[in-house]
Amino acid sequence: MKGTTIWSIGAADSNYFAPSTSPFMVNYRVEDLAALLQALREEGCQVLEKTDDSEYGKFGWVMDPEGNKVELWQPPAGQ
Repeated sequence: MKGTTIWSIGAADSNYFAPSTSPFMVNYRVEDLAALLQALREEGCQVLEKTDDSEYGKFGWVMDPEGNKVELWQPPAGQ
């Protein structure tokens, strides 16, 4: 699977990382976002209800055990 690694800085006054208080977020590329979010819910993970589907792909979020928000990204088909 072809892919890229991106390091991006967000605005200091953004609430994009909420509910985490951490100043960063890790993003993982996944193959099937819906299936992964369901599996994480079944394991008792704190999966955030909001998801996003855009031209850039599908996004979902989960909180890690230390309270950091983790982004899960399923790229659009063919990428």
